[in-house]
Amino acid sequence: MSTFRSSPFSNIPPVVKNLLIINIIFFIATAIFESKGISLIELLGVYYFDSPKFSVWQLITYMFMHGGFAHILFNMFALFTFGSTVESIMGSKRFLNFYLITGLGALALQMVVQAIEIYGFTGGIIIDPATYQSADTKAIKTLSEIYFTPMVGASGAIFGLLIAFGMLFPNAELFIMFIPVPVKAKFIIPVYILLEFFLGVAQFAGDSIAHFAHLGGALFGFILVKLWNLKRPGNFYE
Repeated sequence: MSTFRSSPFSNIPPVVKNLLIINIIFFIATAIFESKGISLIELLGVYYFDSPKFSVWQLITYMFMHGGFAHILFNMFALFTFGSTVESIMGSKRFLNFYLITGLGALALQMVVQAIEIYGFTGGIIIDPATYQSADTKAIKTLSEIYFTPMVGASGAIFGLLIAFGMLFPNAELFIMFIPVPVKAKFIIPVYILLEFFLGVAQFAGDSIAHFAHLGGALFGFILVKLWNLKRPGNFYE
């Protein structure tokens, strides 16, 4: 009589499982192509819509690109941890829609903030070459970063999942790094969102994180949970 052992991944919901696989494939491919002098980050990361480097497929592919091992590790850990539970509540089809919409929402808010920054320097959301050339050093640096630095990562969609989890399981206790006791989701998640807002507004030197993209994902996640009237089943664990 033979005994079959189930796969350790057998209990992961299908969309979360496939998203994990796709992100890992993209990450490995990025390293392989980088060793050959080809940057997938530049091809598949997303640029400001007026950038000469912008392509329409980047609206989706940017969600599967990551800038380093720590970046993908934390995002995939959060996808597995929160996404598995949220997919079990939503169902696979709706969960995939939720993930993609929050990822697009993250990008939308980030581009709105970038457009506002550009408007502050040039009076428009599209650069006039003459204005660009005559701008001061700070303006040139900011405009160059907006137009020629790609945004990558699943963080926007992850923040959408984090908000959904917190709304569905407000009393779930989470262990947070550097905090020795568990904290309920309804307390820690709002603090996390406020911290992201503060960091986005403060714009500390050397901070390359797209904080407003995180906020965009959280905002769209909140809207979708309300719009779809999502609720935790009464017999689902707290």
